[in-house]
Amino acid sequence: MRNRDHTEPISSATSQTDEIGKFELYLRYELNRSKLTADAYMADLRQFISFITFSDRQTAGTPLPDGNNSSDLHISDVSTATIRKWLGSLASGGNSPRTIRRKTQSLRTFFRYLQKNGLINVNPAADIVLAKTDKPLPQFVRESEIEKIVARPEEEETFIEHRDRLIVNLLYTTGMRRAEILGLRDSDIDLTSMQLRVTGKRDKQRIIPFGKETAAEIESYISKRDADSEGKEPGGHLFTHRGRPMSAKKLGGIVASKLADASVAKKSPHTLRHTFATTMLNHGAELNSVKEILGHASVATTQIYTHLSFQQIKENYTKAHPREKKRNPESK
Repeated sequence: MRNRDHTEPISSATSQTDEIGKFELYLRYELNRSKLTADAYMADLRQFISFITFSDRQTAGTPLPDGNNSSDLHISDVSTATIRKWLGSLASGGNSPRTIRRKTQSLRTFFRYLQKNGLINVNPAADIVLAKTDKPLPQFVRESEIEKIVARPEEEETFIEHRDRLIVNLLYTTGMRRAEILGLRDSDIDLTSMQLRVTGKRDKQRIIPFGKETAAEIESYISKRDADSEGKEPGGHLFTHRGRPMSAKKLGGIVASKLADASVAKKSPHTLRHTFATTMLNHGAELNSVKEILGHASVATTQIYTHLSFQQIKENYTKAHPREKKRNPESK
């Protein structure tokens, strides 16, 4: 049922499209969300709009959740029942609780934006209970494995080989996020002070230190890159592919390939971020120091890695203590 007392009702497909476009700008420049987050929210919103479009539902022979069979259903017509119907369809379609939770949050944010601008009176997503999700411990690469992967080979490397190994090395030694390493420019790196400046979530900048060996690797790589015909690109990005800034897809493929033989199920840039944090804490780093390097807003986010470290301690205990070895013959 359409709310009739809106200050500025969304009464046409054109105005609805306009508001969706403005919402994307709101995400990026008012809420200061990253491009990746904004893209995910917009994809969720467009999926929901497709769900409530009469032509799509008519093809499936299914009436609209509100009993409204008019093709004139707009965002301002949406009720809580409509959203629940959509979320139910997602669950039936095999979407995970984590995915459904994020899509609910996307709609909450959009309807909150409409409410803030006087386009609706009530946020229909506000009372939707977020799907409960398990919080499994992050996966990480074993230290012995990652050290072999990032070690400099004895034979001479090509530019591509050096680039790919350095990418994994930097993700492992700095804990950078995927978007952060993709946005890294030559001007962000100080080889003398051995530190780099990254721009993280909500455009917050932080400084990350690195060691002499990594500094030498970066310097050698830049020299090879600039000598390569498809290396350096005008924007000054550190990592390039065919003379252009590297894409997220290409980065993911490089990491997956380099971690192919590692005994970890998930082979992604974020796995290397987890590996960095776990390694730091296992070697005695203070929790707050790891928090600052990772760019976490709260130490509570970083604390999950203390559980990882404790789990590793338990595993080592089980393998090493004589009483436990008697109970677990396989640990001998």
